[in-house]
Amino acid sequence: MTRPRFLPDNFTLTLLAVVLTATLLPVSGQAAVAFGWLTNAAIALLFFLHGAKLSRHAIIAGATHWRLHLLVFACTFILFPLLGMAFKPLLAPLVTPELYLGVLYLCALPATVQSAIAFTSLARGNVPAAICSAAASSLFGIFLTPLLVALLLGVHGDGGSTLDAIGKITLQLLVPFVAGQIARQWLAAWVDRNKAWLKFVDQGSILLVVYGAFSEAVIEGLWHQVPALALGGLVLVCLILLGSVLLLTHWLGKRLGFNLEDRITIVFCGSKKSLATGVPMAQVLFAGSSIGMLILPLMLFHQIQLMVCAVLAQRYAKRPESVPELMGQVDP
Repeated sequence: MTRPRFLPDNFTLTLLAVVLTATLLPVSGQAAVAFGWLTNAAIALLFFLHGAKLSRHAIIAGATHWRLHLLVFACTFILFPLLGMAFKPLLAPLVTPELYLGVLYLCALPATVQSAIAFTSLARGNVPAAICSAAASSLFGIFLTPLLVALLLGVHGDGGSTLDAIGKITLQLLVPFVAGQIARQWLAAWVDRNKAWLKFVDQGSILLVVYGAFSEAVIEGLWHQVPALALGGLVLVCLILLGSVLLLTHWLGKRLGFNLEDRITIVFCGSKKSLATGVPMAQVLFAGSSIGMLILPLMLFHQIQLMVCAVLAQRYAKRPESVPELMGQVDP
């Protein structure tokens, strides 16, 4: 039986089911404490496997394209925050003040790794550069995101210090990643053989964090605080933000003389925000407070960016095989 085209992907449906479960059966008390430890272990495993999967050869192959990486970094960590602030008169009236803070938080996050690379590959862009750029964005985001959150939201971590927040994120995310890179010499072949099911570790850790976050938020009255009109406004906010970034990344790539393959990489790496990194970071940066409201914009934006970019990648992929080579010769 053919899957209806209007249905979202399985992970999106599962994510919605988790939110519904947290709404009806939120975890609380001692069970919530144990669930938190399980979630932290899953996040550490997630970043360990990211480190084990990422090839050093691929990093080196794409690392020399500094102009492309600089533009992607500027779009991720400068353009997004500037748009989030510049659009405040337009966006803020559409949502609640708490949801707007969540929009600013997503603007401060690093780019995705897997989907940025997957869409670049599907669209026949510069895949080695995409691997290097997306991975570097995720790593640098460990240090840059807390600084941007402090500037945009005035949040300095649970200890009142941005350096403290960076330290917590480094311990929870970067250390497992580096350990994975070190272990890659022994695990690379095993990871390559098991890529098909290892993706469930990525998705599973996200689902655990989302369930825990929304359980806490529901107990504190999340759905009583978010009117249906504000949810509709949030979808519109995400569409405006994503559409603006897609147009600007395409325009900047062309204006600065990048060839078609590089422009594809810039569009797909410079327009993404990472749910896998953003949710664990929110747990550290906003420790002691409910993060359900703050990650709701990120969850919506993540699903919208996947659907929109899937359509764009398919359109790029349909171009004739000879076009990339011809564009590479014509463009400066």
